[in-house]
Amino acid sequence: MLVVRDAVETHFAEAVAALVPGAPRDPGLPVRAGTTLTGARCRELFEFQLGSRLLDVAARWLREQGEGFYTIGSAGHEGNAAVAAALRVTDPALLHYRSGAFYLTRSAMAGRLPEEGLRDVLLGLVAAAEEPIAGGRHKVFGHPDLAVIPQTSTIASHLPRAAGVAFAVEHARRLGVESPWPDDAIAVCSFGDASVNHASALSGFNTAAYGSYQGLGMPVLFVCEDNGLGISVRTPDGWVEAAHHPLLEYFEADGCDLADVHDVARAAAEHVRVHRSPAFLRIGTVRLMGHAGSDVELSYRTKREITADLGRDPLVATARLLVEAGLTTPDEVLTHYETTREHLLKMALESSRRPRLTSVTDIMEPLAPRTPETVAPASAIAAASREKAFGGRLPEHEGPLTLSQAINRTLADALAAHPDVLVFGEDVARKGGVYGVTRGLQKRFGANRVFDTLLDEQAVLGLALGSGLAGLVPVPEIQYLAYLHNALDQIRGEAATLSFFSRGAFRNPMVVRVASYAYQKGFGGHFHNDNSVAALRDIPGLVVASPARPDDAAAMLRTCLAAARVDGSVCVFLEPIALYTTRDMFDEGDNGWLAPYVPPSRWAETHVPVGRARSYGDGRDLTIVTFGNGLRMSLRAAVRLTAEGHSCRVLDLRWLSPLPVEDLLHAAELTGKVLIADETRRSGGVSEGIVAELLDAGFTGRIARVTSSDSFVPLGEAARHVLLSEGEIEEAARKLLG
Repeated sequence: MLVVRDAVETHFAEAVAALVPGAPRDPGLPVRAGTTLTGARCRELFEFQLGSRLLDVAARWLREQGEGFYTIGSAGHEGNAAVAAALRVTDPALLHYRSGAFYLTRSAMAGRLPEEGLRDVLLGLVAAAEEPIAGGRHKVFGHPDLAVIPQTSTIASHLPRAAGVAFAVEHARRLGVESPWPDDAIAVCSFGDASVNHASALSGFNTAAYGSYQGLGMPVLFVCEDNGLGISVRTPDGWVEAAHHPLLEYFEADGCDLADVHDVARAAAEHVRVHRSPAFLRIGTVRLMGHAGSDVELSYRTKREITADLGRDPLVATARLLVEAGLTTPDEVLTHYETTREHLLKMALESSRRPRLTSVTDIMEPLAPRTPETVAPASAIAAASREKAFGGRLPEHEGPLTLSQAINRTLADALAAHPDVLVFGEDVARKGGVYGVTRGLQKRFGANRVFDTLLDEQAVLGLALGSGLAGLVPVPEIQYLAYLHNALDQIRGEAATLSFFSRGAFRNPMVVRVASYAYQKGFGGHFHNDNSVAALRDIPGLVVASPARPDDAAAMLRTCLAAARVDGSVCVFLEPIALYTTRDMFDEGDNGWLAPYVPPSRWAETHVPVGRARSYGDGRDLTIVTFGNGLRMSLRAAVRLTAEGHSCRVLDLRWLSPLPVEDLLHAAELTGKVLIADETRRSGGVSEGIVAELLDAGFTGRIARVTSSDSFVPLGEAARHVLLSEGEIEEAARKLLG
């Protein structure tokens, strides 16, 4: 099998051949004075470094044959094998794409055969369905048996999650909740130097430091593998050291010197494990073979720079340690290199012949599992627990409740029934939320269950991401819908992808509560009145709930909590701010928007499955399809239209993703005329998806829609001119009715 050798392989052969053997010594002794790395351990780690290097060679050969699909490699970063060696197999690891040697080391530390780790990576390179973590959906480093959590991010979006994992390790122990990791585990997170500058990285560092500063255990080791380049953009010399967070304990090692990394990484890991506080480890590396197979380095680097990096090749450096310690000879190293190379390329060829994903069903199978028969909430909640949680006054005995009260009582029931539920966010604890929705929960359930976070949406969601992995059910609050966009990639790129890229081996159960939409009285402006949900509906597998009435809010929140626990669902729960305290439906004092709280004995019969709508009325002339604030407006408009002799029905979607298509089509066919009353924007709003579903299903009736304008929501009374109104709904309905 002829495989052309590049400059990196050629240099390795020449440099090793020129090494001068030292006097033989005991492999149990350090390979060099002043280090603790023994010859035996050095030899073991060299195997993983060599395997990682040859995987990069195989990746490029596979690509040339049209059989491989990923060529971002680890060449030059093989010193991270010593980072893996400094940790335990039970320490959760979130690895970036240059962590090949780390992965092979961790695999061997778990007792697996060397070929198993190599085959894992090769199957990922060729997108084989048998690949053990993503199953051919992406090339990632991950394995459930190795506590390696797959990361698809390229620019630090996994760092807030890493801080969350560290928090969750400690928090699960405090709560007495079983976690997949030991109580003394630490999290490790690797990333490149360019990522240090990203907002997500800064959020991760700051979250860990903030928690530690307040006395919380935050055992996370941030490992920056600094090769001085972000694709083609240079990182200034010394920048990583100068810019690291001042409250993170700082360690530094030469990533091209295995002995140095070995000792420094052990010290850093020991610091984090003993003190339960975060640390930052910078490893100076080089990047060999370019950024990826298609990268032409000479377009932005000089030959002198590339040659200088070759001179620091960590694989050559480790071979030098072994040869000069008398533990091997140059000929033995080169012979072993050739033998391993030939064997690995044969493995690569075999891997390329393995089956790949061939159907939509197979590809999407782990995306968003739905088991509605097991998601229906159970009613077996200890009466004593509820009595204590509600101070003897059960919510079903309070009388009709508002929307915010119903959500509050549902959260209290969840906290009382399940010790793994956490409620947290900005201002949710002592204050009880800006709108009082979480009022009293911290007092009842304690600061370990209900707590405030720092003012950073990425941090809030990162804590949720880590908590979900640790076996908890996080219910984070985002204060306003507009604020969610500050950190949307934590849902899109991290939470929603995890089951997909791990075949369900890792899950991110969470229910993200968001104060949403517009129509607030006396409190305006875009950031407190946002009506954009397009970015949420675009995320595969995400559940987007949008209750309008108190009884629906309680039932749907229970559904989301159950779906998170049972199916690992990622749910976003949109709460209409303007309806939080609404009491009346038509006339002042009619209390028509209130609803009683359903006791546990009736939860099963009142269960609202994901993707089921709610219908009002039995009209045969017109169906008004709506949700959120639009429901109240549509119901009021329908009453006036009925008084004029028009027979109307109103369909509350309740779920914006997945849309309740079956219920939508049924309601549309009953009348043959559909008016969509959509409070989101005309472009990119929910109505576009509704129209598409109707047309795709072959609906031949008439369709019209009325929406808010393609505008941000302005301050004060001006908002009325760009938001959907009752008058517009009525006018559009009369026009459609003819």
